[in-house]
Amino acid sequence: MISIHDLHASYEGDEILHGIDAAFPEGKISVLMGPNGCGKSTTLRSLVRLVPQRSGRIEIDGQSADTYTPRDLARKIAYLPQSRNVPDIAVRSLVMHGRFPYLSYPRRYRPEDHRKVQEALEWVGLSDLADRKMENLSGGQRQKAYLAMALAQDTDVILMDEPTTFLDIRNQFDLLDRAKQLARQGKTVIMILHDFEAILRYADHVILLHDGSVLQEGRAEDVLRSTSIPEAFRVTPVFYQGDDGLHCYVHK
Repeated sequence: MISIHDLHASYEGDEILHGIDAAFPEGKISVLMGPNGCGKSTTLRSLVRLVPQRSGRIEIDGQSADTYTPRDLARKIAYLPQSRNVPDIAVRSLVMHGRFPYLSYPRRYRPEDHRKVQEALEWVGLSDLADRKMENLSGGQRQKAYLAMALAQDTDVILMDEPTTFLDIRNQFDLLDRAKQLARQGKTVIMILHDFEAILRYADHVILLHDGSVLQEGRAEDVLRSTSIPEAFRVTPVFYQGDDGLHCYVHK
């Protein structure tokens, strides 16, 4: 379990988060949503100590995150940022980076490391492309490669900052389906999403941020139906019941 208590955090000297309180349940997909600039990415980056924390605390399994070494934290939380350079390496080499927190000096990969990497490649469906250069992959394949790297890191928690950006519809569904599978395996998945329909379909737990504070937290449908959505986004969600369940679109 990861929880945030009265968190104040800054970026480039400006306070972005103003007393955030939130809890992310195990084995669930938690989604951070909110308008641009509300503090979603800053919240994720705070969880892995990439953003200066002014006050408050973050707890991982009941223990302050400040007590974790960077290596121990990397064994707990994998982080997929939104913007990434495309390295001039093969897919397998990228995925091997996920094993760095487990290597001692001198850095030598063990049979277990190779096994974890192969399992991750197979799980995302990239075994056949393991020797291909990252620059020669499509956007969807690159996302799968980065997801495989996170899986090879073998953490209980996976953070994803807008993982569906630049993906076509089919690859968006594929990535979100895989995130759902990870949650069913007991992992805590925390991601940033903007699409209301995807949030309704995939999120177990939603935290709505606005101006660096939590405006609403709860079940996806409850948050999307609340008056907080028009307040934060100045749009109105419209719901309808289809043969395959409840759907949502946005009305200006």
